[in-house]
Parts: sequence; structure tokens; C-alpha cells
Amino acid sequence: MSAPVNPVGPLVKKGDSDESTPNVSVKKLSRAEKRAIAAKGRLTSPWASFVAIVLAILWTIPTFGLLVTSFRPRADIRTSGWWTLWRDPQLTLENYSEVLFGSSTNFVTFFINSLVITLPAVVIPISLALLASYAFAWIDFKGRNILFVAVFALQVVPIQVTLIPLLSQYVQWGVNGSFWSIWLSHSIFALPLAIFLLHNFMKDIPPSLVEAARVDGAGHVKIFFQVLMPLLTPAIASFAIFQFLWVWNDLLVSLTFGNTNTFPLTVRIAELAGTRGSQWHLLSAGAFVSMIVPLIVFLALQRYFVRGLLAGSVKG
Repeated sequence: MSAPVNPVGPLVKKGDSDESTPNVSVKKLSRAEKRAIAAKGRLTSPWASFVAIVLAILWTIPTFGLLVTSFRPRADIRTSGWWTLWRDPQLTLENYSEVLFGSSTNFVTFFINSLVITLPAVVIPISLALLASYAFAWIDFKGRNILFVAVFALQVVPIQVTLIPLLSQYVQWGVNGSFWSIWLSHSIFALPLAIFLLHNFMKDIPPSLVEAARVDGAGHVKIFFQVLMPLLTPAIASFAIFQFLWVWNDLLVSLTFGNTNTFPLTVRIAELAGTRGSQWHLLSAGAFVSMIVPLIVFLALQRYFVRGLLAGSVKG
């Protein structure tokens, strides 16, 4: 008789499975990756979500109240708060009509002046800051670190300290009261922060990309425009949002260096209350009219804004 056949197959000795099965290596996390995981856990915790919701509510309630006030009649605004709207709901567009068409100076003129001031005041500092950031990040020259620290230190200089010296200089140049004086002032005030932020983003780009481009024969111009610029889009968009909002809502620089032909929308809104504040009920409507363009810009660049803020936070 033949020996019985084992239906299961030959027995596997202890240790055979370890030799036949490939070893699965467990990747050891670096310290930066561990910190990133811990930070993600803290930010996604229920308490963090609760705090974010509370802050959003506290931020939204005054804005909502301002919106409701802008549609209330003048008498109701002066005698009661916006939360009493539900007792006797009366809404009107008179406040917006007064803001848009109630002045001898056309509202469109102030709006166009704001666009003429804001767009160059965003493009000029970003263009100069990109060139300076590239030099600080990728060009080795004598005194680079000292010069970068000096540029960084300029951020602490108050704007008010520079107004009179700049005004005197603009008068000597003959550009005071023109758009050029406003553009130059906004560019000067924005450059230190722009250079600092864009330099940090550039330093986070892997040096291997720049070295590979140099090996292929690319010069500084080609590296800047074809290698770095596509990667810097989120950073540029982030600073563009900050600069646009600051210039659009600025009143001090425009009043100091401008004149009646160059005044932006903020000057018109400041004048809504009148010389004695008798028309203060129009300020809520004027605020929402001025808010439209910044809101559109923020929503259009929001995805770049978030990517720009997160860029460089975790290095791979």
C-alpha cells in the first residue's frame, strides 16, 4: 500500500515562512513629519473645531449687523439697534442711493481712482521684491546677509515717521499730488515685507532644481522665469491679496500725498458722515459698497492664498 498523501501539502518548518516572505520595512518618521502629524491632530480635534466655529460666529455677527443697518431707514438707525429689525421690519435702498448718487462728485470717479492706485501699487512692489528675493536666495555676493537683515529691519519703521520726509522729497521732484507719489509710497512701505516673505518661499524650493537647471546651461533669467516663477504662484497670490486689501482700504497715504483729483474711494466714505457727523447713518452702506471689490479679489485668489500660507510649513 502506498503512503497516505497529505491533502494540506508539505509541512512548513518554523522559519521557512520568514525566508520566503519578503521583509516589510517600516519607514521611520523624521522629527518634522512627527511634528506635522501632531499639529494636524491638534487642529482637527473637536475642541479646535469648536473654537473655530465660535470665532467665526463672533466675526460674522457684527458684519451681519452692519449689513442689516445699511438697509434700514435713517430714523430707525438713529433710534434703535439693528437687532430690533424683527419687531418692525422696514428695509430701504435710500442709504445706497445717497452713497452712490448723493454727492456733487461722481462716485465712479473715486472708484476708478481706487483701481488706478491699487493695481500699480500691487504690481510694482511684487515685481521688485521677486528680483530682490531671487538675489538674496540664490546669488552669493558679499554682504548679502547683512543687507537682508537691514531690509528685514525696515519693517519696524512706522509709516507715520516717513510721511514728512517723503512729502518734502516729492515736492522737490514735482510729483506731489499725482498718482506717482502714491504708487511710490505704497511700494516703499510694502517692499520690506514682500522681500522677506518671497525670500522665505524661494529658500524652500529644493536647490536640486536650480542646480539641475544650471547644469543644463540655464542662466539666471531662465532659472527665474522658467523654474522658480511657476512654483512661486501661491506665494505671489498670497502677498498680492494682503497688498491689495491694504492699499484699497488705505486713507492716510492718499490724503497725505494725493489731491482732489487722485482721492480714492476711502476718502469719499470718510466724507459721508459730513463735517459734523450728521450723516453717520450712511457709513454702513458705504462700507459695503467699498467691500465688494476686495471680496471678489479674495474669493478669486482664495485657493492660492491657502496654498501660499501652507507652503514651506512642512519640508519633505
